Amino acid sequence: MSNNPICYWELASHDSEESVEFFRKVFGWKFEYDEKSAIHEMIADPEMLQLAGGGIFTLQKAKLPFLTLYIKVEDIETKRKEVEEAGGFIVIEPVDIGGGTWICLFNEPSGTTWAMLEKVKGE
Repeated sequence: MSNNPICYWELASHDSEESVEFFRKVFGWKFEYDEKSAIHEMIADPEMLQLAGGGIFTLQKAKLPFLTLYIKVEDIETKRKEVEEAGGFIVIEPVDIGGGTWICLFNEPSGTTWAMLEKVKGE
């Protein structure tokens, strides 16, 4: 493992409440709102060593940068449907990139691009 792993992430959204609700519905992520920082903090799961939490806040003045984070899923087709049902947009439909690995890029409701990754067992 790298000496400098990703330890936090932030999503600058035009509507943090909508973005938080999207990730709750589709991926079951849990957030706690911190009034002092105005950030919806995603509490880190102790079993997740690669990523130690994250947060979503409402964009104030900065422009949105392009950053894609990959979310590991077990059933990419089901998640693709859930993304659309929750108000997201599929940018690239699920595609096999070889070795049984599938990716799917999507925009959450504020328009930022994320990706899902599924590694099919036995391949």
